[in-house]
Amino acid sequence: MAETVTVDPTASKDQTYSDLARQIAAVVEGEPDRTARMATVTSILATAFEHFFWTGFYLVDPTKGDELVVGPYQGTLGCLRIPFGKGVCGTAAQTGQTQIVGDVHAFPGHIACDARSNSEIVVPVRDAQGRLIAVLDVDSSDYNSFDETDARGLEAILAQTFAQPASIPQP
Repeated sequence: MAETVTVDPTASKDQTYSDLARQIAAVVEGEPDRTARMATVTSILATAFEHFFWTGFYLVDPTKGDELVVGPYQGTLGCLRIPFGKGVCGTAAQTGQTQIVGDVHAFPGHIACDARSNSEIVVPVRDAQGRLIAVLDVDSSDYNSFDETDARGLEAILAQTFAQPASIPQP
């Protein structure tokens, strides 16, 4: 059963991420399909945060291994492919580290999929075996939209959603 995304406008950002983590866990509980989980995460995050201009996943292309291909997202048209090491997404994939960029125009090698994007956070996504499977990319049209609180909140949501084996209800 689908739930309505609820966000308390008076809550701290930490509390908002904690509430969203619980909501996401409830919605994807028992869903083994990774694409369905990714689509749900993007929908809930994009709905909860008005300043999230573009929210989506770039998946590691299993045929190439060093390239990302666009996956489920909410927002304007995204780049279709991004090589590891290129732009913010490719840097996050190559380093395995969350990237917080206050001004994307100052980031060396930034890839402009939409010129209205001014700041960005990209979080690596790992499966239950610790393998990089994707990156979560969130853009904002505002400068300096993301901080360590966003990094911690998004990292926690992604770990609970993708680094744990999906619980599948038994018949």
